[in-house]
Amino acid sequence: MEDTVGVSKQQAAENREAIIAAADSLFRERGVDAVGLVELMGAAGLTRGGFYNHFASKDALVDTVVTKAMADGYGNLDEAITASQTHGSDPLTEQINWYLSPEHRADIEHGCPNTGFAGDARRLDPAARAHYAKGLAANLDRFTQIVEAPGLDEGERRARAIALFSEMAGALLLSRAVADADPALADEILDSARADLVSRVSSA
Repeated sequence: MEDTVGVSKQQAAENREAIIAAADSLFRERGVDAVGLVELMGAAGLTRGGFYNHFASKDALVDTVVTKAMADGYGNLDEAITASQTHGSDPLTEQINWYLSPEHRADIEHGCPNTGFAGDARRLDPAARAHYAKGLAANLDRFTQIVEAPGLDEGERRARAIALFSEMAGALLLSRAVADADPALADEILDSARADLVSRVSSA
């Protein structure tokens, strides 16, 4: 539907959500700088001229997308941890196995935003960078809560959690980087990192 002055408040809200959803997918898949407004609005089913009825600038849209993506990512992590604990599984092992799975590697558009926006984060405007950093910090705080390491104090547990998550994120990014050019290497990266992390967690 075209975005015009005469649309209802409900339709305007739906149009705004369509823009955010299209931008989220395109930014993760292609990178923020590679996505123009014509392509973005087309993906949302709208015309370019309607963009400024919803956002003052592309930077404003990017900030909105990053903020929402990081909040949603934290919510998904929290739900997954709670579900694991409810049915008696180790949430850390389950997170490692999911994060370093071929399915998550392929789901760039809807996967973890910490890696999805990692390549763009340092080039974003200050507001978006701040929201990315805030989201990552919250993610690491929640991740720290599921790291079981007898004998470690809170600071040491946090350091361990950051190291574990950093290896997960790095392995995922490297595997995605070569998935098309060298699928065997991409799988080897995931398999090796997953086995190493699960082994370390199990022996802790």
